[in-house]
Amino acid sequence: MTDETIDLTNCDREPVHIPGSIQPHGVLLVLQDPTLEIVQVSSNTQNAIGRQPKELLGQPLSDLLDAKQIQLIQQCLSEDFESINPLNLSIKRLNKSIYFDGIVHRLDGIILLELEPKKAKSKTNFFDFYQQVKGTTTRIQKAPTLLDMCQLAVKEIRRITGFDRVMVYRFDSEEAGRVIAEDTNLETPYLDLHYPPSDIPKQARQLYTLNWLRLIPDASYQPAALIPTNNPLTNQPLDLSLSVLRSVSLFHLEYLHNMGVTASMSISLIHERKLWGLIACHHSSPKYVPYNIRTVCEFIGQIVSVELANKQASEDIDYKMQLKSLQTQFVDALSQAEYFLDGIVQLDTKLLSLVDAAGAVVCSGNQYMHVGKTPSEQEVRALLDWIKPQFCHNLFEMRSLPKNYPAAESFKAIASGVLALEISQVHHNYILWFRPEVIQTVNWGRNPNKPVEVLADGSLRMSPRKSFQLWQETVRGCALPWKSCEIEAVTELRSLIVGVVLRQADKLALMNFELQRSNEELDSFAYVASHDLKEPLRGIHNYANFLIEDYADVLNDDGIAKLQTLVRLTQRMEDLINSLLHFSRLGRAELSRQPINLDELVSQIIATLTISRPQIEVEFRIPQLLPIILGDRFQVNELLTNLISNAVKYNERSHKWVEIGFIEENAQTKVAPTYLTFYICDNGIGIAPEHLDKIFQIFRRLHGRDEFGGGTGVGLTIARKIVERHGGRIWVESTPTQGSTFYFTLSAKANP
Repeated sequence: MTDETIDLTNCDREPVHIPGSIQPHGVLLVLQDPTLEIVQVSSNTQNAIGRQPKELLGQPLSDLLDAKQIQLIQQCLSEDFESINPLNLSIKRLNKSIYFDGIVHRLDGIILLELEPKKAKSKTNFFDFYQQVKGTTTRIQKAPTLLDMCQLAVKEIRRITGFDRVMVYRFDSEEAGRVIAEDTNLETPYLDLHYPPSDIPKQARQLYTLNWLRLIPDASYQPAALIPTNNPLTNQPLDLSLSVLRSVSLFHLEYLHNMGVTASMSISLIHERKLWGLIACHHSSPKYVPYNIRTVCEFIGQIVSVELANKQASEDIDYKMQLKSLQTQFVDALSQAEYFLDGIVQLDTKLLSLVDAAGAVVCSGNQYMHVGKTPSEQEVRALLDWIKPQFCHNLFEMRSLPKNYPAAESFKAIASGVLALEISQVHHNYILWFRPEVIQTVNWGRNPNKPVEVLADGSLRMSPRKSFQLWQETVRGCALPWKSCEIEAVTELRSLIVGVVLRQADKLALMNFELQRSNEELDSFAYVASHDLKEPLRGIHNYANFLIEDYADVLNDDGIAKLQTLVRLTQRMEDLINSLLHFSRLGRAELSRQPINLDELVSQIIATLTISRPQIEVEFRIPQLLPIILGDRFQVNELLTNLISNAVKYNERSHKWVEIGFIEENAQTKVAPTYLTFYICDNGIGIAPEHLDKIFQIFRRLHGRDEFGGGTGVGLTIARKIVERHGGRIWVESTPTQGSTFYFTLSAKANP
């Protein structure tokens, strides 16, 4: 036994548009275009027009109809045949004329002519038609609500046709149906009964959108097969999608039989090009409805379809006005906010009122703002990951979350329904609204689960329901459905937020442009100023030395001391200018990235420092082999030299030590890291907490000019510049009198 045998969608794949037969209350002639040669016929032509099928095949249509009628058909084919059907046609039989309603269709180059017998020759009278529909149309348009309109429509159609029962059957978002209006003389009412989506398969729904009306005069009919079976022009089964005589699925006929229905008629209700519902007519005995009466019913169905938008717009008018008022408040709040999340936070509970939700979560990057009753942040993150691939036009809605997302079973009491809005996938900006579970009792037209029958050969088939008596079900894990006006409100909210975000993006882009230009100008100024200042400063320095050498015997001790101070000041100023010039060049120089063996580089730096400061004893600790990184060797050398020499310089202990290492990534992580985190730790004097954010500022020294060997105060500024130019960051952790640890990140070798 295969899964295919018991698949509940089997009937969804039944080829109902190519049944290979028609209902026998009319005749089908298939014609070649443009010769009108008969290439295929229904097998019941002998009874209807007195000609055997084989006599008609290969013959021109003029063999049946006179020249005037042929001209009428050709005229119909050259115009909009929908507006001309039916044609008044007649065929001679035993010196007697048989009158027909002729219905012409063209599909894929094939012409279908259907003939339905009628009692006598007649012409469609516009004034009769107008009188039949005028009053009904006016009452439909004036009906105060959608339900009133539907009730009026079923009452009028039953009056016109005489069916035992006429109902309006409305589809919900999950394609299940419910009877919302009914007029009947039968004892058992169907009003407010629900029916599962499987009662009307998908391909049948498609045909309802192609044909506004469908008639089955006698559900116990014997189908009239097509001769030949395949169409000779295509060698394929004939597509009868547009045929009014098309034979009906055996499954549907069995369904009608089980329901006690012998004749039925369905009128499509279309809204926004989708099947909104059906006007379903049932009769307990055979019932043929003439074409002119069907035309009246079809017209009423079209009027109802047109009015659906108006009636739905007038529903919940007070609630819609409230939503509009809330939208105005959102406009004010968001237009004044620097960041959309700030505006949303200000509105708080009004965010819930916008869609009548019990809870909401606003996601922005790694921030999650919760309002009202919501699942936990961890549950929201997992739910959002599940929703993301299912967004359609930036929206996702569902009222039965636990049925489709099993993890929601644990929080269905507060979030059985979800409405999600995607603002920006790139920046991870989303809003999710939640509705709680509402336990409902649903009245079904018997058990909605189709039974599986075991046939004599052991195979399985889906069986149409055999009982239509009331069957009640307690539905759990569902929330109240999201209304279309609420969906519209959310869509407009996204437009508002996107507008704010775009405005902020423009502002940020302008700020970045100005900042970049300012940095470039400052960089250029620093270079030019420092370069141009060196020449006059060197002159002052030299002349001060000349004065000391040439006029030492003339000047007193105070004068010589002042000149010596001038020399020291010019020397210090030159050091500052050289530091500024070097800092400026760092920002202008191109990086020459290459693999750097840090173990070798640190060893060279330590050796150089040891030779240059032989009087200072320092223990250098390197706990593990340092890795190979990718960077500019000259700049990385300067970075490490500055940090290591500072660790040695700012240390007053008798036993000094400096540790150089990096933080190992989690061994369980198989993906190589993009950046590695390094550290240089010491047991020196440390830094007070209030100075931690100041030490990287240029020329900022925390000690006297001559303390700890002096310096210009630009070393850490240069270190930060080097790290940032390599795409990393640098920071410090320190405890006064205990020591400091400088952390910085650099690119791993595997990621240039």
